[in-house]
Amino acid sequence: MALSPSALRPLADDLYLWKPPQRGWGLANCGLLAASDEALWIDTPYDRPLAEAFLAESQRILGGRGIARIVVTHANGDHLWGAEVVPGAEVIATREARHHLELEPSPEQLRRMIESAGEGSPVGSYLAEHFGHFDWSGTRVVEPGTVFEGELELTVGGHPVLLTSLPPAHTTGDLLVHLPDHGTVFTGDVVFGSTPEEPGDHPVHWAGPLENVIGACERVLETGAETIVPGHGPVLDIAGLRSHIDHLAELRERAHALHGRGVPAVEAARIIAGEGLGPELGLVERLVVTVGTEYRHLDGTEPGPLAEVLPEMIAFAAEQRGR
Repeated sequence: MALSPSALRPLADDLYLWKPPQRGWGLANCGLLAASDEALWIDTPYDRPLAEAFLAESQRILGGRGIARIVVTHANGDHLWGAEVVPGAEVIATREARHHLELEPSPEQLRRMIESAGEGSPVGSYLAEHFGHFDWSGTRVVEPGTVFEGELELTVGGHPVLLTSLPPAHTTGDLLVHLPDHGTVFTGDVVFGSTPEEPGDHPVHWAGPLENVIGACERVLETGAETIVPGHGPVLDIAGLRSHIDHLAELRERAHALHGRGVPAVEAARIIAGEGLGPELGLVERLVVTVGTEYRHLDGTEPGPLAEVLPEMIAFAAEQRGR
């Protein structure tokens, strides 16, 4: 079932948010900076239909102006794969994000994974439920043509756009997008937004450790920005970001304590879920990934392929749903 497109929401002068129609896997926030003489996208939707909807909304604001540049906060497909609908745009990311593309499943590989699992199996049913509405037929992944390390400053219609690369956190190639004229930071997936009025989903982090994720959030606070656009979920204010940092710190503390007691990672995720950490958040099975990532850093082991963690995460989802 196709997802309904969203309208652009103004955040400040010349700055707009494209927010997906619902929460869940693969539904990322995107930004449009529409200055008088040029435009910039911040991230792109996961598939062509959603990217074309974002493009149509952008063109409604831009009139005849084109989108010259796209900043990608990290190389997960739900932030990059929509770039193909703006051919010729300069795609900007960190150097590590381009390296991360070698680890990311291609659209065709992901589509085959869903089809080969079969909807009768737990893995196939989960993938179909959460990813079956995306259309990756013919998707062409556009590799970033401009990469950097450290910091990069752009100017868009007289507005500064400050890009800062981060140590490994959500992925190995994350960056922050700070728009000082607008008092706004787009964080990518180092932040997953949630508020009492609009609960989000559990954060999921593939690279870690959580210390780096928390450090990235603290760098957002240091900018002085009062509007924080997370990779997924509702826009946050400073208090909302501090609450998210507290959540991550508590998750880190519990994971370390359980690791110290010799509790296996999946059992630790089960205990943390049972303790009610973030009970309002969706996709509780993501704890399996994030706790597993933290354990990996504590143990000094290398990450395994995605196919290894999927069955554990999906079994955990079914177990928690049964409760």
